[in-house]
Amino acid sequence: LLPLTTKNDTGTKSIEDRLLEVLGPKRSPVFLPISLVYLLIFLLGVSGNLLTCTVISKHKKMCTPTNLYLFSLAVSDLLVLFFGMPLEIYDLWQNYPFPFGEGVCYFKIFLFETVCFASILNVTVLSVERYIAVVHPLKTRYVATNKHAKRVISAVWVLSLVCAIPNTSLHGIYYLNLPEKVAESAICSLIGSPWIYNLVILITTACFYIVPVTVISGLYLGIGIKLGREIHVEQVRRRQVTKMLAVVVLVFAICWAPFHIDRLLWSCIMQWSAWTDLNQAVYQCVHLLSGILFYLSSAVNPVIYNLLSTRFRELGRGKTTTRHCNWRFHNISQTVVVLSTVAVHHHLDGLLISNDDKKH
Repeated sequence: LLPLTTKNDTGTKSIEDRLLEVLGPKRSPVFLPISLVYLLIFLLGVSGNLLTCTVISKHKKMCTPTNLYLFSLAVSDLLVLFFGMPLEIYDLWQNYPFPFGEGVCYFKIFLFETVCFASILNVTVLSVERYIAVVHPLKTRYVATNKHAKRVISAVWVLSLVCAIPNTSLHGIYYLNLPEKVAESAICSLIGSPWIYNLVILITTACFYIVPVTVISGLYLGIGIKLGREIHVEQVRRRQVTKMLAVVVLVFAICWAPFHIDRLLWSCIMQWSAWTDLNQAVYQCVHLLSGILFYLSSAVNPVIYNLLSTRFRELGRGKTTTRHCNWRFHNISQTVVVLSTVAVHHHLDGLLISNDDKKH
């Protein structure tokens, strides 16, 4: 949102001209191509994440702690695709006025914030579990249980919901005053103090992107060092599991970087600069890229599972016997190694990598 004034130089501009000058065109000039890209992402993401949830919930061997984290991540992605993307496409089609009221505005901001935090926290706890499984395998008996995973997931979502409140409370329906309030100018935007918003963005970017990505990178560095020293068959299977999760984390970090850059850029311009033509052009490019990668991150994980996991492909095509997951079962499957911990006493949890994967 550009800085607003209540008067113009000539005093003869119509309200429509002022709205166009300050808020830009009602319909984004890139509405059609971006909407087509979003549609493809939506179809890919919904089908892939529903498949992930189905495979995990319908097959008992898939009921492992790691898979519960992946299930939670898939639910987060589906929330974005089902509720966030339609509002985003509507904003491209009609930037203003925002017709859904303050309730939907709050819901939109709250949803994006919650999903943002829940996604990075899910990936972080997944990486911590992977690290413990490889570097400290004797400790897996305490953390590699479904009961423990459910508690962690519950904590992740509660923390995400709470941390989403500050930024949500700073937003609402903003109206342009010329000099009276113009109903046609209604947009869902920042209405609170810019410096408080700037502080919130700095804190959340540090706590929910920079610090987690740094920690995760350190964890996988430790895992790589540990696996580099081992040549046992069990370590080969662990290496396959870790490779898949490392790809998930890398893609996650790349897809989410523009999102946080977008927020920081908007915050910095609002607080310390002005909306010059150059600033606006740069911001628009970053904003479009961040939107595409933000939604792409919600669709890409099932593709990774399908490409790297023979087990996932087989279960997705229904080539194995279906046994519904008992969500009260708290032990680790002893049959297949997937994206989870390799526990002591030969307890191997099963999900996305089967014994066939060991041949590749």
